[in-house]
Amino acid sequence: MEVSTLALFWAGVLGCAVLLYVILDGLDLGVGILFGTTRDEAKRAQMMATVAPFWDGNETWLVVIGAGLFAAFPDAYAVFLSAFYFPVLLMLFGLIFRGIAFEFRYRSERMRPIWDRGFFVGSVVVAFAQGAAVGAMIRGIPVANGQYAGGPFGWLRPFAILTGIGLVSGYALLGAGWLVLKSEGELRDWAHRRIRWLTVTVFGVLFVAFTLTFDDSVLARSNLLVRPWALAFPGIALVALVGILWGARQGRDQLPFAMTCLFFLAAFLSLGLMFWPYMIPYSLTVADAAAPDASLRFLFYGGVVVLPVIAAYTIGVYWVFRGKIGKAAGNP
Repeated sequence: MEVSTLALFWAGVLGCAVLLYVILDGLDLGVGILFGTTRDEAKRAQMMATVAPFWDGNETWLVVIGAGLFAAFPDAYAVFLSAFYFPVLLMLFGLIFRGIAFEFRYRSERMRPIWDRGFFVGSVVVAFAQGAAVGAMIRGIPVANGQYAGGPFGWLRPFAILTGIGLVSGYALLGAGWLVLKSEGELRDWAHRRIRWLTVTVFGVLFVAFTLTFDDSVLARSNLLVRPWALAFPGIALVALVGILWGARQGRDQLPFAMTCLFFLAAFLSLGLMFWPYMIPYSLTVADAAAPDASLRFLFYGGVVVLPVIAAYTIGVYWVFRGKIGKAAGNP
């Protein structure tokens, strides 16, 4: 079946929304993961301050993904939720705990240890659930007659656990780069020291995952090999990891975060080319899963109004709160 222009447009919108969500919410999830690795209250307060203006707006892109998938690709939405009910529930509970903890930790000294633990655990759970879902999709989702044909824990495989751990490490690396970019003094130096071993961890997980993908996932491998130029993106990801290490060694503030963003971009494009033209690998294509053109056209008129507003808000917030937070930041 030929893919319509409107279906391609909405597939592109969802792809951009996923990438923006991964980078923007990934950085504050990464800060939350690193938050649990120190008990220094001054560092924790500064960590919160680096993401305070951004974290709730970052999650807007997750809403765009969910709403866009439901409206533009309802068959894919139905299969995805059926296959990943438990990871999605874990992710939602983690996001709820993170939000509550973020707002409540300053309101109660007695309950602060609980909220701090909730912020850390919620961040880890959200990152792991997303990574495990990606791993399960790389291995393929069983679909029969347009419906999910697996069990409720079909996603829970060793490879998915590996990719879940990998995304936790990747988000932590993104968070460390963000802390270096936004903070000064002790916190900046503390984050700089963690960038190196996090980069090594991400490289190790990426190497194992990529090797297993080429060994076990025939369709993923063939999709990359049929487009040999696509192998440039894993190469770019490796170059970005080297750039992160070099930037950390040189004590640069901007380079580690920029290179981590480049790494996520290259990894995302590698996955996209590995999956294309499937919306649900390797069962439902973009054409199969798309809503009728009349529905996509109706959505288009709303999207051209709403999406630029969300993008403008996101850009505006990051522009207004650009620069470092200062050593004294962190108190409400």
